[in-house]
Amino acid sequence: MHEIYLNGAFVAPQQAMISVMDRGFLFGDGVYEVIPAYAGRPLRAAEHLQRLENSLRGIGLQAPLSLPEWSEIFGRLLAAEPDRDQALYLQVTRGSAAHRDHRFPARPTPTVMAMAKPMPARDPAVAERGVAVVTREDIRWLRCDIKTTSLLAAVLLRQSAQEAGAEEAILVRDGLALEGSTSNLFLVQDGQLITPPKGPLLLAGITRDLVLELAGQARIPIQERDIAVAELQGADEVWISSSTREVMPVTRLDDRPLGTGCPGPLWRRVDALYQTFKAELRRSAA
Repeated sequence: MHEIYLNGAFVAPQQAMISVMDRGFLFGDGVYEVIPAYAGRPLRAAEHLQRLENSLRGIGLQAPLSLPEWSEIFGRLLAAEPDRDQALYLQVTRGSAAHRDHRFPARPTPTVMAMAKPMPARDPAVAERGVAVVTREDIRWLRCDIKTTSLLAAVLLRQSAQEAGAEEAILVRDGLALEGSTSNLFLVQDGQLITPPKGPLLLAGITRDLVLELAGQARIPIQERDIAVAELQGADEVWISSSTREVMPVTRLDDRPLGTGCPGPLWRRVDALYQTFKAELRRSAA
């Protein structure tokens, strides 16, 4: 990491400092986005920034920067290593106040930060063996559609998966499998691609939407509907998706083989479409 954008300036990481009174530090009162970039080209930046604006609206905070302003910041951050795949991280908090107070400041000055870091290539073993997941009761709040920095519940759930030797925790609420602690969820049954519908209990993933778009273009049948947790073990295939992990096939669920125990044919088909989409994005940067 060469430099960080913080409140209108580009500074070295060791010089990037905020007040201990920042509400993001005290309360987790802020939102964030993660945008993958391939050869210097952010993937669906407009959609990510629209989701950031939706999150800001959800916490009652105005967008501090316009799309062209964000784009200029991204260009400088990504230019440090233009040939590498990178992940942009951007965060907006409600800023600092004179006193620690749960109530909003009357006229907040948001803290705005952005940085880029190299994004490692996918481990080839994922395509050969898939990943393991575990189911866990969803202990998060009721506005999971807001991409907030208040991530303690998700952190605890992801750590629980890590300690169980799994890549991810699939979160269950009232008998329904909603999403992963850091990912969206897909199920394949009888040739149909199924994913839970958008709503306040899960995050509207940009990668999720791209997967559905690519599947639709390939004439793969799609359903957006509730998924009962009992359906997971009997599914032909299960996938998880996120901006930096792309689309991962799940081959073990709660320490038992899932499907054939190998990445399935529909995942291979959709993953190939996704990799082609990425390749075209890279070529457009040349």
